[in-house]
Amino acid sequence: MPLPTELFDYELPPRLIAQTPAARRDASRLMVVDRASRKVVHTVFAELPAWLRAGDILFRNNAAVLPARLHARRPTGGAVECFLLRPDTVSDRGEAWWCLVRPGKRLPPGAVFSGGEGDFSATVLEKREDGTALVRFTTPRDASIIAVANRLGDIPLPPYISREGTEEERERDIERYQTVYADRASQVAVAAPTAGLHFTPELLARLAALGVGTADMTLHVGLGTFKPIGTETVEEHAIHREIYEMPEAAARRLVAPGGGRRIAVGTTSVRTIEDYLAKREREGAGAWQTGAGGGVQCAEAALFIYPPRRFLGVDALITNFHQPRSTLLCLVSAFLTPGSTDGIAWMRELYAEAIAREYRFFSYGDAMLVL
Repeated sequence: MPLPTELFDYELPPRLIAQTPAARRDASRLMVVDRASRKVVHTVFAELPAWLRAGDILFRNNAAVLPARLHARRPTGGAVECFLLRPDTVSDRGEAWWCLVRPGKRLPPGAVFSGGEGDFSATVLEKREDGTALVRFTTPRDASIIAVANRLGDIPLPPYISREGTEEERERDIERYQTVYADRASQVAVAAPTAGLHFTPELLARLAALGVGTADMTLHVGLGTFKPIGTETVEEHAIHREIYEMPEAAARRLVAPGGGRRIAVGTTSVRTIEDYLAKREREGAGAWQTGAGGGVQCAEAALFIYPPRRFLGVDALITNFHQPRSTLLCLVSAFLTPGSTDGIAWMRELYAEAIAREYRFFSYGDAMLVL
């Protein structure tokens, strides 16, 4: 029976939408949910080691966020905002990216703009019906547009976080809207895997001393993660697609965890794991053996996880509190009671309790551990 999208809606007081990160990453609050006993405990993220044990493995999305929002000018002097989404894969077009450009109506194919003090120039090559534009960049001294973005760009914060545009805010967001284990060599994500923002090097060292392992994967988070479900039923929603990379070492630990629990850090890690294992199950392990790709298997996640789905490779979940009517809320509801739709009502109870206790919500907010 179809699931009405309104089941995943709730009222959130605006004051509970976190506008800034906690003073210290692991000082954020943590709601611990035990699925077997239905017990709920309220603590802080720094106490995470008390809930884990030797042999557990944290599967982390090490995607790095690119300061993807570039400011530029047209030859007439008009302001342009160019949001880098993903690199183009056609090699004969130079350094080209699919972008969002504003004002879109004034930037048809052939339009040019430039930014910084001669730091880059750009030409719009193509426009699509979905509003994205293919833009070719030219930079002096063979600098990449990624290098330029790291110097001049703004972090693409979610739309529910407001900023005044000060340099202090920019510097703080560049540091804090990034996990401490992000792989800076592959900066193309436009949103952070926010469940990982709570970890500090000190906390990771404590977990390692406890015997908790880590396995890193990369899912390049796209803007689709913020897109609410706009259809009347969940099943009608067209889920966004995102590219992921599954290293051989992580795949081995996923398939043979060695007796410990496979703990996904964030919904993006869940999506990577479940999409990978579903493809592996469907196509056979042989189709997913490491080839010439340097020990990394790449694919496109197109999996929409909602109740009553069961899970192939996730035993526990660390996640933040998500937006109403979001695909992420659907995933959490499914994980609370795999194979059943009962998790929807339970999710609503847990979120009501979090609101009553004034937890901070969304990207810079507090966390939940589901065991």
